[in-house]
Amino acid sequence: MSTNSQALPGITHRSGPSNTEVLHYTAFAASPVGGNRAGVVLDAAALHDSDMVAIAAELGYSESAFLSPGPDPADERSLTLRFFSPQAEVDFCGHATVAAAVALGERLGTGELTFHTPAGPIAVTVTEAGGVLKATLTSVVPKVSKADPADVAEALAALAWQADDLDAALPPRIAYAGVRHLVLAAATRERLADLNYDFDRLLTLMRKLDLTTVQLVWRETATTFHARDPFPVGGVVEDAATGAAAAAFGAYARELGLVPVDVTLTLHQGHDMGSPSLLEVDLRAGEERVRVTGTAVRVQASASGQI
Repeated sequence: MSTNSQALPGITHRSGPSNTEVLHYTAFAASPVGGNRAGVVLDAAALHDSDMVAIAAELGYSESAFLSPGPDPADERSLTLRFFSPQAEVDFCGHATVAAAVALGERLGTGELTFHTPAGPIAVTVTEAGGVLKATLTSVVPKVSKADPADVAEALAALAWQADDLDAALPPRIAYAGVRHLVLAAATRERLADLNYDFDRLLTLMRKLDLTTVQLVWRETATTFHARDPFPVGGVVEDAATGAAAAAFGAYARELGLVPVDVTLTLHQGHDMGSPSLLEVDLRAGEERVRVTGTAVRVQASASGQI
């Protein structure tokens, strides 16, 4: 994999081979003070699964990205991309995809990339405006299905929410765009802001339903939403920006007829955590797949992997 003279220094970790270099990015923010952080390993070909789990655990980020050659090793723009939380591998992660794409964009320039992920091929376009790189990922074909009322009741109990805390115009659903999310819409911004859930109880439900996050949203306007994403299955209380959930939510909004056929949705996430993030979700007429766009920037980290 090409790492030309524009490459920036990273952190070398003891986990795995001694020359494993981990780069640190924050995605869905143009400033280090916001976004969701991810480690990026540009050359993970020599790493075993146990190495990648250990590196992700050492970093402590919700997910980190590990790149290795794709089906054609000579094609540096078509790569295998795997994601690991501090607990285990995840089939797809949006913010780590954006981070990895921007890291490659800094080295290879703007243009098209293809990531071969456990969820399927993900096309990504890297662009530049005002000296800032953005990445737009195109999801796998999404799916939306009804949620079992008993599972919704259990999720509400774990969250310490009541049934009337939900927005009746945005009914609960299971939404998939690479991984599964339970979408629950709060009736008020105050309800969304007050998040203090039973970690173990929600974890048990999420494992039963094979969920990656619970996508909690509040609708501010017809096209602007605020989101929070508990992520106990990854060993993380909450994600600051969740591109996979944003893609799934775009499919949800379209399936329920909540938004126009051609539209860009704005999702604000991480504000209640002190890490503001901005995700743009594009829905296009005649296309099943959902596009999610965000920036990513390099951040400095200590040897422990934390800012």
